[in-house]
Amino acid sequence: MHISRRSAALVLGAGLLASLPALADEAPRYNQISLRAEVSREVPRDLMLVTLYSEEQNADPAKLAAQVTEAMNKALGKAREAKEVNVSQGSRNSYPIYDDKGQKITGWRERAELRLESADFPALSTLTGQLLQDLKMGGMTFTLSPKTRTASEDALLKDAVAAFKARAQLATEALGGKGYKVVSMNLNSSGYQQPFPRAAMMMKSAMADAAPTPEVEAGTSQVSMNADGTIEVQMP
Repeated sequence: MHISRRSAALVLGAGLLASLPALADEAPRYNQISLRAEVSREVPRDLMLVTLYSEEQNADPAKLAAQVTEAMNKALGKAREAKEVNVSQGSRNSYPIYDDKGQKITGWRERAELRLESADFPALSTLTGQLLQDLKMGGMTFTLSPKTRTASEDALLKDAVAAFKARAQLATEALGGKGYKVVSMNLNSSGYQQPFPRAAMMMKSAMADAAPTPEVEAGTSQVSMNADGTIEVQMP
C-alpha cells in the first residue's frame, strides 16, 4: 500500500512538471493589435444569364399542361442547337384561378422556365431574340464565371498581404515598437453581382416586332480580398 501511494505521488508530480511548459505557452501576450486591410478591383462580367418562360391559362388542366409542354419542347429543341449556350429547365408550377368570391375554381394557370447561360454574348443574344417569339422574358443578369472569379481573387491575394504588412508597420511605428510578428491572419474574398434589369427591358421591347440581335453591356463586378489578423508589437 505504501509503495502504491508513493508511485501515485511520483506520477502526479511528473504530470505537474510536464504541464509547466504548456502553462508557460498559454501566458498572456501583450502589445497585440488587430488589423484589417482590404484591396479590390473592378472585373468585367463575362457570363450572361437569361431566364425565359412560358405561361398559359386554361380551364382544362390537361390541355394547359400540353400547351406549356409543347412550347417548352419547341424552345428546348431550338436552344440545344446553340452549342455555345448551356441550357437548363427552371421551375414549373401550376395554380388554380378562382372566381370573384374566391370559392370556385374557374381555371388554371401554369408557368415553366427555361434558363440559358453563356460567355458568348452575341450567341446568347441572338438565341434569346429567336426564342422571344414564343416565350416571354423573365430576366437577364451578368456575372463573373467561376474561373474568372478565382483568377481575380488569386491576383488580389498578394496585394492584400502586402497591404496588411504596410498597415502593421504603421501601427508598430505609432506604438514606438522596434518590430512586429504576425500572430494570425485570415484571407477572405467577396464580390458583388449586380443584375441589369434595364437591359432585359430593352431586349423585350426590341423583340416586340422583330428579332434583331440586341446590344448588351455587361458592366463590371467589384472583387475584394480582405486580410484580417493580429500582430504582436515588439517594444524596445
